[in-house]
Amino acid sequence: MKKYISMLLLVLAIMPNLTIEVKAASSLDVVINEVAWAGSAEDSSAEWIELKNNTSEALDLAGWTIVDDGTSTYELSGTISGNGYLVLGKDTNADLDIRLSLANSGDSLALIDDSGSTIDTVNSSGGAWPAGNNNTKTSMERIVSTESGSDNWSDCADSSLSTPRGLNSVSESSTGTEVTLTVSDAEPNIGDIVEVTASISNVEDLFSYGFDIDYDTAALTYQAATQGSFLSESGSVATSFNAEMENGEEGTIIVGEARTGDDKTGVNGDGTLFTIEFLVTSSGSAEINIVSANSFIASVNADIEADFENTGIGSSSSYSVAQVGNAIAVESEERYSIVLTWDAVSGADSYRVLRMNSAGDYEELDEIAETTYTDSLYVIPSNTYYYQIITIDDGVESEGLVVTGSDTRGIKGDNNRSDRVDGRDLENIAKHYGETYADEEYDVLIDTTYDGGIDGSDLIDLGVNWALTYE
Repeated sequence: MKKYISMLLLVLAIMPNLTIEVKAASSLDVVINEVAWAGSAEDSSAEWIELKNNTSEALDLAGWTIVDDGTSTYELSGTISGNGYLVLGKDTNADLDIRLSLANSGDSLALIDDSGSTIDTVNSSGGAWPAGNNNTKTSMERIVSTESGSDNWSDCADSSLSTPRGLNSVSESSTGTEVTLTVSDAEPNIGDIVEVTASISNVEDLFSYGFDIDYDTAALTYQAATQGSFLSESGSVATSFNAEMENGEEGTIIVGEARTGDDKTGVNGDGTLFTIEFLVTSSGSAEINIVSANSFIASVNADIEADFENTGIGSSSSYSVAQVGNAIAVESEERYSIVLTWDAVSGADSYRVLRMNSAGDYEELDEIAETTYTDSLYVIPSNTYYYQIITIDDGVESEGLVVTGSDTRGIKGDNNRSDRVDGRDLENIAKHYGETYADEEYDVLIDTTYDGGIDGSDLIDLGVNWALTYE
């Protein structure tokens, strides 16, 4: 043992300046990727900073710090996964609580590793923040994660106002990887089926993906989604593919696919991820967008940075559904009811019948295949009712045709339908006086003026016809 110690001392004596170096992280290996310096709409103090690891290896952040304006130092800890994200702050959803406090007027931020090297800086001049908005509480996002500079920041463009732990909404890929939505017909006709194809280019090691696709429900109706050939390499690799409307409702389609074979590897190159079919239901333009906050592409180990390019359709033309003809609304055989009739439209599947309510909005009474409909829903004598009849053909609707009708058999003010205006009708008004259409207790039969409120105008109806009997 003494011999070994002597040899070690000899080596140290010969090499007195020998040091053991620990390699520090390189500049921009980890970056400050997003800053919510204004907090959130719910809590302006819920500020946070998102870090992004630009390397494929996990990094230990023990001993790392963030220096704020050269005066406040926040100690970091934990591990950030390869190509992963870590949210720091006093927001309840933060991965690491650092009791962050940022000035709305602007701060300088520096990310320092455990060797004391500066890995990244943001707003080094200390002036106003280069992006973000204190009024809307929009975060500021880095555009290219591997580049610096005040012009490399922008307001978050996502409707959620921030994108923690996800690809920035304004991100531009430093790898050249791009996901593009293209539409089969940019100017379709009403009633056409259009296909929206999601393609990927310049990707390496793609293992899985997930996308939220938003679309304009006023012009488009979801039909189906089909798997592309790229991830499965034309069926040679097992994958699982899913696509459905979020919560079964029109507006957002959630699409995902991942490799499920034993060999956990990805695919390289360009190809088609999936295709979605929509029915065009009305004229005008409609956007079809990737929701970046909820969308990703990934290798086996981490997310892959990519640019997203959206699409849409322009004005639809030509084909339209015809309105009904010769529509009338007259008194039905039964009192307190109005019957509507119209001519059939060739090829129509059904008709929607709507009536304007006392608040001034059209409400659907029914959808029927016949060309006659009897309305006996709270019909008040001598009121004029406005109806719309809409033709439906293969899911496409016509413009509504407006027709009016009334039933004169009765007395206004007779809200209990006793055929006499008396104290019971006055009692009903008194019990419901001041109620409006929005109130649960509101009784439309007592609102004899049909104006959405039980008030003095209904007392006038009652007073004008007081003590009258309908015969």
